[in-house]
Amino acid sequence: MLANYLIGLREGLEASLVVVILIAYLVKSDRRHLLPRIWTGIAFAVLVSLAFGALLTWGPKRLTFEAQEAIGGTLSIVAVGFVTWMVFWMAGHARSLSGELRGKLDRAAEASWVSLVVMAALAVGREGLETALFLWAATEAATNNQGSTTTPLIGALLGIITAVAMGFAFYKGVLTINLSKFFKYTGIILIVVAAGVLAYGVHDLQEADILSGLNDKAFDISATIDPNAWFGTLLKGVFNFQPDPTWLQVWVWLAYLVPVMALFLLRQRTPRSPAPAPAPLPQS
Repeated sequence: MLANYLIGLREGLEASLVVVILIAYLVKSDRRHLLPRIWTGIAFAVLVSLAFGALLTWGPKRLTFEAQEAIGGTLSIVAVGFVTWMVFWMAGHARSLSGELRGKLDRAAEASWVSLVVMAALAVGREGLETALFLWAATEAATNNQGSTTTPLIGALLGIITAVAMGFAFYKGVLTINLSKFFKYTGIILIVVAAGVLAYGVHDLQEADILSGLNDKAFDISATIDPNAWFGTLLKGVFNFQPDPTWLQVWVWLAYLVPVMALFLLRQRTPRSPAPAPAPLPQS
């Protein structure tokens, strides 16, 4: 639940920041008449993201076990790729996000009304699709052999609700946080979560007989850490812990976590030239 809460919080906050920047800029530049177009694009992006999540959840149910495992494993790996790209992209663009969006908004406002709808839909929809895919993959990994998906989904929903509340507070000017540090620490956590999702995706592909090497179990500590006990459930929910992984899962987990974490931390320590300070958001 905690991992999904953090995913919902981080991804939801990114989308909320995009919405706040777009709306605040239009209000400040006295172009309130364009707001319905922004809201139309946002609504379309949300609907597409929900439909994508529903397709991921219920689409493969009628397929064979091998086909379900193959699709699940492949999508889990794709989700890890997307979230890794997102973590690094946000680390480098958090400071300049406002200016980039305002420039795109100005260009879209000068074109047809459809341009603003499409621009808002793409800006929010990218975050929504990434969120749906990674939440689905993380939920599948966390609930493997545990039955209900209710708890992880509640965690994700609470994270999204928190992000929306924070976005509203940003707009009203009652909340300020260091976004660079926020995305740094949540990025570290998401990389650990992504490593577990990647290992789970490899497990699915092994179950589908697509990957056949290193299938022997590396270790089995299920007698020490019961995956059904509260501690095992906590580890499973947060880190996608598995007490009896195969050698391939272990090597893939290490091959992803060590270099990606090292590169991310190195990038955080590399000084970047400061971006121009964005204009303050309007008080309302």
